[in-house]
Amino acid sequence: MDQPTLRALLNRGDLGLRLITEQDDGVDRVLRWVHSSDLADPTPFLADDLALLTTGSQFRDGNEEDIAEYVTRLAAHGIVGLGFGTGVQQRDVPERLIEACADAGIPLFEVPYDTPFIAIARAHAEAIAAQTYARQTWALDTHRALAIAALRPRGLESALTELARRLDRWVGMFDASGVLVHEHPQKGVRADEINALTARATELLSRGTEAGQSLTLGTESFTLFTLGRTGHLRGLIGIGTASLDAQSRTVVTSVIAMAGLAVEQNEQLTIARRRLRTSVLESLLLDDPTLARHVLGSIPSAPIVVAIADSDASADALDQWWKRQRAGHGTMVLDADSDLGLTMVVTADDAGLFDELAASVGIRIGVSDPEDYEAFSRAHTQAGVALTQARSQEESAAVHYADTIATSILGVLATDEARLVAQSRLAPLHADGRDLEHSLRTWLAHDARIESAAEALGIHRHTLRARIADASRLLGMDLSSFPARAELWAALQTA
Repeated sequence: MDQPTLRALLNRGDLGLRLITEQDDGVDRVLRWVHSSDLADPTPFLADDLALLTTGSQFRDGNEEDIAEYVTRLAAHGIVGLGFGTGVQQRDVPERLIEACADAGIPLFEVPYDTPFIAIARAHAEAIAAQTYARQTWALDTHRALAIAALRPRGLESALTELARRLDRWVGMFDASGVLVHEHPQKGVRADEINALTARATELLSRGTEAGQSLTLGTESFTLFTLGRTGHLRGLIGIGTASLDAQSRTVVTSVIAMAGLAVEQNEQLTIARRRLRTSVLESLLLDDPTLARHVLGSIPSAPIVVAIADSDASADALDQWWKRQRAGHGTMVLDADSDLGLTMVVTADDAGLFDELAASVGIRIGVSDPEDYEAFSRAHTQAGVALTQARSQEESAAVHYADTIATSILGVLATDEARLVAQSRLAPLHADGRDLEHSLRTWLAHDARIESAAEALGIHRHTLRARIADASRLLGMDLSSFPARAELWAALQTA
């Protein structure tokens, strides 16, 4: 039921009101109250969105300037409409008042002698009471319908759909990563608006604090509400309106609370599931899939690939991404926490999904070669080696173990500890100040051949021999032997 307006009063036959001004732009504005006054300047005592009734006693002298100033003050105060009671002080509505109201855009209507002002105020009060009762009844009925919807399969989605129907507005839910996972009506918002909403949802969720926000996109307005508590946001709900009345806000608040509780419960179930799957992973690392099949019922078909995500990856974002893959393509994934990071197992045919996952979520992933479950521990180790290689890259990516083999063993061994040892081992060369390191690199790159290395350096071969001898002395290494040269080359590559 719409809020009462001046038009609703004018349309009541029992009041006999007659609209006088030809322009009626203001008759559909919300009318909050009706008040009567014959003061020359009643504006200090008037509220907003009010219709004023007068008998015109303040106009008895017929001063046109007073009438014009009176109407100007009413217009500046935002009066919805002016009612003039005829037959009390003046038989007809003054022509100058009609002209002034028309110029100011204020709807002017005649109140016949037989209609008391109190009858108009009472009629409007009854309309407000009826509208309030209707909205309260709507709210109770809506709460009941939402409770029933929540008991259906996929209760949260059903409740959001019911909310959209009751509000007659678009309602959408975004997951923890800012992806739209449910909306009603389907395609109820243009694609460009969805993109803008997704960007704003991602921004709000990344802040990690509870928030509500209104925004306007073109001609459409939306209100966004985060789900979850500060530091643990689980998603966001958007509604296609910028404002809600008191009853609608009550309904929406209850849905937001219900949705927040639902996602928290799902989070607790997810934690329990992760613990169970961690135990399953421990059994798989023994290269025995028996327990995994017994506990989970089904696992990805062999051959499989094992992947490990970087430790700073959002578990919620990964979980939501795999949920969409399961819902859209029936993809089966076994995921569990390990010492190296979140471990994920899929059938070898789905190995390409890890490249999509890395790009979508913005993380680094190490991916193994295809293996059978009897070689699961080896695949897990391969994924860990590939993850180490992935961490050395600046951009998010999925690095496959086969690609790490194509690089070098030294690259895999280049840990922080190895780098520190190499830098300490080569420190005497840097202290010498003759750039002996460059000479050694060039010499080793030329297979320890003096002539070709000296030519590349642009120095005499005896000068290079002297530098190598000095380096041997400073490092305490016999560089005439291959093991010493190999150790030096490893240090130079790692430092």
